[in-house]
Amino acid sequence: MTKKQKGNMLIAQSGGPSMVINQSLVGAVIEAKKHKEIDSIYGALHGIKGIIEEDFIDLGKESLANLESVAASPSSALGTVRQKPTVKDCQKIFEVLRKYNIHYFFYIGGNDSAETAHIINVEADAVGYELRCFHIPKTIDNDLLENDHTPGFGSAARFVADALRGINLDNRALPGVHISVVMGRHAGFLTAASALARSHEDDGPHLIYLPERVFKMGQFVKDVQKVYKKLGRCLITVSEGISDQNGQAIAAKFSKEVDSHGNVQLSGTGSLGDLLANEIKAKTKIKRVRADTFGYLQRSFPGMASPTDSKEARKVGQVAVNTAVKKNIDGSIAIRRKPGKKYQVSFDCVPLRKVARDTKEMPARFINKAGNDVTQAFIDYAKPIVGKLPIVGRLKAKKVRKIK
Repeated sequence: MTKKQKGNMLIAQSGGPSMVINQSLVGAVIEAKKHKEIDSIYGALHGIKGIIEEDFIDLGKESLANLESVAASPSSALGTVRQKPTVKDCQKIFEVLRKYNIHYFFYIGGNDSAETAHIINVEADAVGYELRCFHIPKTIDNDLLENDHTPGFGSAARFVADALRGINLDNRALPGVHISVVMGRHAGFLTAASALARSHEDDGPHLIYLPERVFKMGQFVKDVQKVYKKLGRCLITVSEGISDQNGQAIAAKFSKEVDSHGNVQLSGTGSLGDLLANEIKAKTKIKRVRADTFGYLQRSFPGMASPTDSKEARKVGQVAVNTAVKKNIDGSIAIRRKPGKKYQVSFDCVPLRKVARDTKEMPARFINKAGNDVTQAFIDYAKPIVGKLPIVGRLKAKKVRKIK
């Protein structure tokens, strides 16, 4: 099709919320207003569920001031959903799209959301419905294929690093062992970001465990004992997706909840943290052992967004709409890092099938040989995405000699 498509636009959000997902929404809406090919701009509430139920709002009537206020706010302004469309769902979706003369569709989310966009795109072609279909990337897990990193990761990583700085200060004042369980089903990027919390040589986290390496309970206890003997304390960060030698996520043993995309719920309870803490208590003489599961805290914490993350999240929304209209194609926008010491990125259009469903893992060069920490290569990778963190001071005065 060479002639540019004309009609209304529909946009929705899917999957887990993030601190910058609304930047992508607002970037897309503002960009859409610049193109004569797009008339009305609708937002579907709660993803494809809202499309099927015709639960829309008119985003074209939102004031610029209110849009900017929403853009700066975390979580999904349109609401979200975890739902994989069936062929029957797609039939209903096209029925609704025809009714509202919608020929531009944008879906903001991660790999499962990309799969949803791909399914709708394939079914639209099958029934001959003219629809420019685009996936706009978002995932705090940072595991989308084709992307150097994804919107949402930088801000969630900033939260994790800041939280670990706080935990480190607490633990240094009142020593013991502390375990932080961080999101990350198959990829350890977010847990690895806890390493950015370190300012001084003895700062935690002292141990970092990622799903890319087999988790061995016996070695874990030995690692903790070694650090505790040296420092008198130990901070640990663990991905929710750490797995045993059979590839089964340890946390999956405590959960039976599965979404429509087949994902087992891993972070719904504090079971993994409790298991690890109890193991340390049982196998060592360390008495002060605590565990926290970050859960939803790392997704939508106000005032924590990374400036770089916010800027790039806005840009992918703009580029998606501009590409759909001007190039008259379907796809997903991928963030690519340009070579060189200076941090620069490009925004490229890739086929939907290349980002749908499957995920990537942390590169081996980002993980140390022992499998319990990250390398400097990861620190260099993550720093420009996360941005500068608050400075933490420390007393430098020497101890006063005891009076005899």
